[in-house]
Amino acid sequence: MKLKKRLEETEILKFIKDGDQLLVGGFGLSGTPLTLIDRLAASSLKNLTVVSNNLGEPGKGLGKLLTGNLLKKAIGSYFTTNRDAVQAWADGNLEIQLIPQGTLAEAVRCGGAGIGGFYTKTAVGTQLAEGKEEKIIDGERYIFEKAIKGDVSLIKAQKADRLGNLVYDHTGRNFNPVMATAGKIVIAEVDEIVEIGTLSPSEIVTPHVYVDYIVQSNYAKKGGVYVASS
Repeated sequence: MKLKKRLEETEILKFIKDGDQLLVGGFGLSGTPLTLIDRLAASSLKNLTVVSNNLGEPGKGLGKLLTGNLLKKAIGSYFTTNRDAVQAWADGNLEIQLIPQGTLAEAVRCGGAGIGGFYTKTAVGTQLAEGKEEKIIDGERYIFEKAIKGDVSLIKAQKADRLGNLVYDHTGRNFNPVMATAGKIVIAEVDEIVEIGTLSPSEIVTPHVYVDYIVQSNYAKKGGVYVASS
């Protein structure tokens, strides 16, 4: 069996090009691939679309891609956690597509499952429903939400074995598992890489068949917060 390839963080740029749509795990800064984001932020990439719950915080996480002018569009739910994102949108420098959080998770799940989309009651009758197909099911209004897929998924896990089986740390198991299924290329940043057979099958959340590459994180958890280890 072919082993998954471990990458150095500098190598991830081989798989990402201008204009790509990136699926990035995380909720706030929890479960966010900070090392991979740092590498992107230091690059000359441009016109990227990021699908994520939010855009981090000012100068932190995905906020670095925003201030570095790498982003064309953001698709997610809670951009007000980063005032820079709100200002960039107001200035016309960033396109934003708001999607309710549960709808976002389901749209990505559908993308990974090969389902074209789904009907939901969430956002019916609001501005978020404008331009979307509406259908009456059992007497109730639903709107159609298209599945979401990405060119590259950048996710964060606590552990990986050398095959690429992933285990997550508590709330790090947010959008990461579904995003691992919906990207053409999946790169996982992990705190620890262990030998094959170390992880119990019952604790593995993302099987290795979904993971193309693993990268060792440059961050360490201290006092419940991830800080740069270098």
